[in-house]
Amino acid sequence: MHFDLTDLSLFQHVLECGSITAGAQRSHLSLPAASARIRAMESSLGIPLLARNRRGVQATPAGQALLQHARLIGQQVERLQYDLAQYAQGQQGQVRLLCNTAALTEYLPELLAGYLAEQPGVSIDVQELPSLRIVQSITQGMADLGIISTAVASEHLQTLAFRDDPLVLVTPQGHPLSAEPAPNFVDSLAYGHVGLGANSALALYLEEQALREGRRMSVRVRAEGFDGVIRMVAGGAGVGVVPLASVKRWAGVLPLHWMALQENWANRRLLLCARDFAELPGYAAGLVDRLVNA
Repeated sequence: MHFDLTDLSLFQHVLECGSITAGAQRSHLSLPAASARIRAMESSLGIPLLARNRRGVQATPAGQALLQHARLIGQQVERLQYDLAQYAQGQQGQVRLLCNTAALTEYLPELLAGYLAEQPGVSIDVQELPSLRIVQSITQGMADLGIISTAVASEHLQTLAFRDDPLVLVTPQGHPLSAEPAPNFVDSLAYGHVGLGANSALALYLEEQALREGRRMSVRVRAEGFDGVIRMVAGGAGVGVVPLASVKRWAGVLPLHWMALQENWANRRLLLCARDFAELPGYAAGLVDRLVNA
């Protein structure tokens, strides 16, 4: 068996991207070179590592085992690079952080900016995903850190408290729901909603909650970010569901009414998660400290 680090990195990229072509591009290799490396890996082992179909490629059982080891080796190499970089100038490492919509827009910008200002040799790859997919990605070793809602199961991961992040219903002043003492999300489904982009983590989550009730959301218009949702709601475009933190910025500024939702899933907290915080490289551990203690 003769694999080098380029082989392992390529194999990981191919499976994360879902195709050899995309994996080759991410690895900065030509398609013929990437295909030849994959064939050589399979020939060396005498077993197929990838199952090819019209939609791309998937790992065989042997390929899945190799992928797990490739990720672990990649993490070890990254830690090695970080330790050696302490003796030289240049980039020290990269942290891959997955987070939900609220964390990305409401809490992280200033925290990440402050950390990066103090760590000029570190970069952060931030991606927005629904909490369930974040848990799956962290479990599989595809990212260093995640910020998730308590609405998803994460007992097999290590977690730290990040922020309280309750969701609230916002309506224009004088809206029929504003007279309800304790409205719930199901009540709001009788009215048109102002939503986030269709692929945003919160939009997907709310649509899932509606489907669980046997209902569908009627989204009249979509906005970029919570501020856009709130401004459209205040203007009479519909109702919306947003984090309480985003509403407080507009208190007394816009003609709004907001109410806490009664569903348990809406009274959520955000957690910082990792497979093992003790195994993180030093620069990632520094980011953890910044996030939980700021």
